[in-house]
Amino acid sequence: MSTVEHHHRPRVEGDREQEILSATLDVLADVGYDRLTMDAVATRAQASKATLYRRWNGKVRLVIEALNSLKGPEAAPDTGSLRGDLIAAFCGMGGLTDERQMRVLGAVITAIARDADFAEAWRRDFIAPKAAISRSIYERAQERGEVRQDIDIDLLAPALPGIILHRLFLLGQPPTEEVIEQVIDQVIIPAATSGTVPPPPTTKKADS
Repeated sequence: MSTVEHHHRPRVEGDREQEILSATLDVLADVGYDRLTMDAVATRAQASKATLYRRWNGKVRLVIEALNSLKGPEAAPDTGSLRGDLIAAFCGMGGLTDERQMRVLGAVITAIARDADFAEAWRRDFIAPKAAISRSIYERAQERGEVRQDIDIDLLAPALPGIILHRLFLLGQPPTEEVIEQVIDQVIIPAATSGTVPPPPTTKKADS
């Protein structure tokens, strides 16, 4: 290997990388994205700031990779039913009942409106893969005949996390597996399996 290649190869990897990413999540949960600095992460991880910059070019990339290091399904669960797949995807580690993930999520919400670079990376690298998993759950349920063919999956798929996150961040009600199951049973499945939605009523013009 040449000297140049060695110089540019990231030196932070393996367990040490995970330690730094975990420290990033801890700082994020403690102070939020706006107040997180590379210095603060370096101090928490007992690393030098230069070490961080050899692997990450700034806090946007560091935080996104830290968020993606949170455990969660890398592919859509396949339990054989829409209900089972949704419970497997949204409950447990990396899901909506994961307290650490929810604390971290709350810490970055405000940054989305204020930091365009972070918002773009967040939507592309963190939200998009999760949305793709969720969408594939509904598509597979359509193929099994569980979900009606005329449903707008792009409209339906965000409903479950949307309801749970609304309850958490606006109403202060922490998510539980029981609540998630209630939303699935009372909202998602009825919406996905009920009859064809009738067209909106037409407005008749008044006779002249």
